[in-house]
Amino acid sequence: MTVYHFVGIKGSGMSALAQILHDMDYTVQGSDVEKRFFTQAGLERSGIKILPFDADNITPGMTIIAGNAFPDSHQEIQRAMELGLPVVRYHKFLGDFMKSFTSVAITGAHGKTSTTGLLAHVMQGAKPTSFLIGDGTGKGNKEAQYFVFEACEYRRHFLSYHPDYAIMTNIDFDHPDYFSSVEDVFQAFQEMALQVGKGIIACGDDEQLQRIQAKVPVLFYGFSAENDFQARGVQTTSEGTSFEVYVRNTYYESFSIPSYGNHNVLNALAVIALCQYEDIDVEVVKEQLKSFTGVKRRFTEKQLNKQVIIDDYAHHPTEITATIDSARKKYPGKEIVAVFQPHTFTRTQTFLADFADSLNLADKVYLCEIFGSARENQGKLSIEDLREKVPGAELINEENTSPLLSHNDAVILFMGAGDIQKFQVAYEKLVLQES
Repeated sequence: MTVYHFVGIKGSGMSALAQILHDMDYTVQGSDVEKRFFTQAGLERSGIKILPFDADNITPGMTIIAGNAFPDSHQEIQRAMELGLPVVRYHKFLGDFMKSFTSVAITGAHGKTSTTGLLAHVMQGAKPTSFLIGDGTGKGNKEAQYFVFEACEYRRHFLSYHPDYAIMTNIDFDHPDYFSSVEDVFQAFQEMALQVGKGIIACGDDEQLQRIQAKVPVLFYGFSAENDFQARGVQTTSEGTSFEVYVRNTYYESFSIPSYGNHNVLNALAVIALCQYEDIDVEVVKEQLKSFTGVKRRFTEKQLNKQVIIDDYAHHPTEITATIDSARKKYPGKEIVAVFQPHTFTRTQTFLADFADSLNLADKVYLCEIFGSARENQGKLSIEDLREKVPGAELINEENTSPLLSHNDAVILFMGAGDIQKFQVAYEKLVLQES
């Protein structure tokens, strides 16, 4: 029996894939740095062995799955090569693995993790489904007919895949350390579109996606009447959001979701469109949509006295706008406080004015130092450059989160893709000491 050893098992895609193979009764282990990551909880629940990096972890008979962050010169990869073991990069392995299923790739600049989680949840209610979500969650099913997975455009990684279907949520300029412009991003998506085997479900409200050419049918979804799948009559209540779906201007069905914001309606619409195309029972789709509790680090809520604390991965101006919009719709009477940690100097520099515009939608803003990447040069940029553009914004650090105590009846949004959680943990400890 093959033993799969993952080099960099705590990576979000890697940990999810390890859990899938484990669920399918393969022997799985992996190695990584000592630091704790939120992705390892699922590995620990599954009893998957996590080792510190060491060449001696590699023994004859293993297949090595290597994370993209680790060069061929890494000690474990070197040992594997010396022993003549197969070393497969994560994307190549995943591209080959999915050929056994009806595969659905979910891609887009924003919303792909939430949409992948939602589609996996809905499909599971109807058919055996395996899935891989970018929040580190993975589940394998030995009977699986479908494989639902998140496909990232960064460094054109998604070009390793030839899925049966692709859901494309949007095209936006992000990852300025790699892409040169929104046109460069579009070209990557266009190349991906030509690799899809059966059909593409694309957001027709996105002007970039309207230009996508493919060899397979492209079904558009959105709020505008030109779309094949259109959401109408959107209403919000304390329970969530309800809306009607029209297919080519003919009433199809009414749906409810327990979340808020137009972006969540669009995510649900993409899932509804794919399920309709694959003849999934609409009653199952309705029930599953109602019971979806969300994915990790996407509007993850907890109550702390009169405050609502929300952890969210939002790290691009479009995502910050969507998160604040969701908070306003769900908690219309409360003050909205944003605590934001910018992720990478290149992204902060590129979108400085846009970050300011999105953060200014909150009632009060606190900023944390920029979380830099080891791959980039800081230059002269600092968090002060962003603070100057957000009136009334204050800097906050892990040692002193006490300014947040003054926002008694508020929703506090901790947003970012770095280690923003440490600020939230520090604040929660402070609240416990005070009470």
